[in-house]
Amino acid sequence: MCSTQMSHPVMKNQLTFIVQLKLWQKKQLLLLSFVLSGIFLKWMLPFQSHENLFYNSSHSAGNITILLWYWPFGVQHNLEGDICLESFGISGCHLVDNRTHYPLAEIVVFHHHELKLQVQTLPLHLPRPASQRWVWLSLEAPENNGNMNQYAGLFDLTMSYNPAADITVPYGKSVPKKRDGEEGPGDFTLSTNKSELACWVVSNYKKWHKRSTVYKQLQQTIAVQVYGEAVNRPLDQGSLLTTISRCYFYLAFENTVSPHYITEKLWRNAFLGGAVPVVLGPPRSDYEAVAPPHSFIHVDDFESTDALGRFLTELARDAERYKSYFAWHQSNSIKLYTDWKERLCTICVVYDKLPYHKYQGLEAWPTD
Repeated sequence: MCSTQMSHPVMKNQLTFIVQLKLWQKKQLLLLSFVLSGIFLKWMLPFQSHENLFYNSSHSAGNITILLWYWPFGVQHNLEGDICLESFGISGCHLVDNRTHYPLAEIVVFHHHELKLQVQTLPLHLPRPASQRWVWLSLEAPENNGNMNQYAGLFDLTMSYNPAADITVPYGKSVPKKRDGEEGPGDFTLSTNKSELACWVVSNYKKWHKRSTVYKQLQQTIAVQVYGEAVNRPLDQGSLLTTISRCYFYLAFENTVSPHYITEKLWRNAFLGGAVPVVLGPPRSDYEAVAPPHSFIHVDDFESTDALGRFLTELARDAERYKSYFAWHQSNSIKLYTDWKERLCTICVVYDKLPYHKYQGLEAWPTD
């Protein structure tokens, strides 16, 4: 009796110890499970597909690194300082051209012209971070890019003038003024001393181009002053716009007829030169989508080049009607995109909306 009474507190302590031991073991198992889960996720993260990987530590800190693998056409620019913020007001965008940044870059950009000429190559020998995206950049019409089959499955994004590209970088655009009549960076003074009916600046002249055929036919009806390296009459940047300003009309003829391919021939030469552009390129609807209203004349609107020539002659004689083609100037100005740094910095503006995918054939990317 006495022995049983003495052992009861011991048994009670043993039971308490067992319960506490089990609770401690349970906590340790939960902790171990949590640690193992973290290790598993960390190990699996590099193998996630691009479609499911939307988190990037550097981007979450508002610092996107864009690596330009080589400069377009071999012309280098200084990238010291916070270029995107200081020059273009785009924050959290780190533009670099030093290839040592490759492992940490969110975006790597490759300009197609150098790949086409085989003076540059892709870094296929380097391990590619899972979250990194490669950008194929070209401002040329697709017809001029050559064989694209070799790039199947290598690029994640396209960058082009085409609105169907993942990143659209036009040659220029019409921007509204804050107040009607306000001076803007893309303004001009309409010359009252026009001495030529039409002019054309051309360096890349090929007889099989559609524009060459139209020009030959048009000059049978009207006089066209031709400048440029193709006729040994080059114009430097200082004389280009002043020369065009003396012309009523400028032949903004593209070397390739391709959807949405509208270059500086319209935006800089014609609009900033103060001449009414006569355009040849994509359909009228493509021009109407980007150009100011009632600001251009499209070759396709006429049944013949003779009819076009007669229309231009009559329009130049009607001062008020001719001036109506510049009415847009009161409410809009022209912004040119000529700086590669600005083009690259704009990637950061749309970065959060960029998809993760692979182009299996760049020749098949949307052109409409």
